[in-house]
Amino acid sequence: MSKRQLSLNLFIYPGGHHEAAWRYQGSAADRILDVSYYQELAQRAEAQKFDAIFFADGPALADNVRYAQRFRFEPITWLAAIAVATKRIGLIATASTTYTEPYNLARLFASLDHLSGGRAGWNIVTTSTAQAAQNFGLPEHPPHHERYERAREYIDVITRLWDSWEDDAVVNDPASGIFADTGKIHPIDHVGKHFRVRGPLNISRTPQGRPVYVQAGSSDDGRAFAARYAEAIFTAHQTLASAQEFYADIKRQARAFDRSPDQVRILPGISPFIASTQAEADLLQDEFNELIQPEYSLTQLRQMIGLDLSGFDLDGPFPRHLIDTGSARGVASRFKLVVDIVDREQPTIRQLVQRLAGARGHWVIAGPPEKIADNIQTWFDNGAADGFNVMPPWLPGGFDIFAEQVVPILRKRGLFRGEYSGTTLRDHFGLSRPQSVFSGSIKAIA
Repeated sequence: MSKRQLSLNLFIYPGGHHEAAWRYQGSAADRILDVSYYQELAQRAEAQKFDAIFFADGPALADNVRYAQRFRFEPITWLAAIAVATKRIGLIATASTTYTEPYNLARLFASLDHLSGGRAGWNIVTTSTAQAAQNFGLPEHPPHHERYERAREYIDVITRLWDSWEDDAVVNDPASGIFADTGKIHPIDHVGKHFRVRGPLNISRTPQGRPVYVQAGSSDDGRAFAARYAEAIFTAHQTLASAQEFYADIKRQARAFDRSPDQVRILPGISPFIASTQAEADLLQDEFNELIQPEYSLTQLRQMIGLDLSGFDLDGPFPRHLIDTGSARGVASRFKLVVDIVDREQPTIRQLVQRLAGARGHWVIAGPPEKIADNIQTWFDNGAADGFNVMPPWLPGGFDIFAEQVVPILRKRGLFRGEYSGTTLRDHFGLSRPQSVFSGSIKAIA
């Protein structure tokens, strides 16, 4: 068995990750509000010893919901229901530092980590969806750099809240009548540009110390933020070379922050179409692409690059000269990814939207199980990934095929566990339990 092991997460998108998945006859489109459907998916992933399941989220309704299943349930609530139906698998939820408050979010995730026995992870996002601002009483969406400035202060506040109870602050001794050692419970007394929070949190330190910090931005600001704070990084890459550059840069920046690169897990997304032969896998992908609705696809593209192509010939060349690389969007990671595809492949508009339809810019690959496993191993062995977010094109069948046909190959090669060796998400990712920032502190509540 190889000492270094892959991490594998199941990224659950309601009907699947291809934009037309909900129209595919094998999808469970009628169950997307049935919590037992998600409990079953988590149980299947746990049976395969996956590190975690992951739910994305956003605080606004997508403007192309007419053509796809694009509403979102609140993920921490959903994961609490999944926690009681599982025992070991990690539970990662997205929450925005722009549109939540640290104290409330600290309570939510601390509760999830306690009730799950230490399996919570927080995917930290600053939110790129401009229309969210009007849902929260703001006149406009804060610019990119301001969102990251707020996020850095947010992390400082929420970390101190999760650490405000030292590990042994709970005495719970009926004989003496002492429940908690108040000398080990600390106010945080934070006063900053964006937040004023006294603390302490009203719940004790969690089994993991604090939830695992996950981050998903790949812009320059996102990379610096991830290298400083994140313990797992979700990222999108189309090529081995791009993934290698990102991987090396994050590990280098982590060292610059005096962090061990081994304590930062880099997990690109992979969305595999799997069949017995290459020809059959290609036909399967074509079957999904034939279900694409151009109105939806062009809206997705406009959101990524700010270019409305609704009046253009889909089979004509992509009008590269119309992309405004100097706009505020130009710093966003998904914008850069799309521009790279256009520059590298010079696709037609239809070819580009088909590329993006599979998983919104994540790596889509079609082929037999051995090919999928070979590519996973190549990225893993050659400095491009510590594991992957598995993004099935459709659910549940797309995951079942991966689990039944690809995972056994990875196990046979010694790349993926056969059993869990620990009980927490930190255990699965090989992450150490963080020491409280208040360890040794003498300041406590009165």
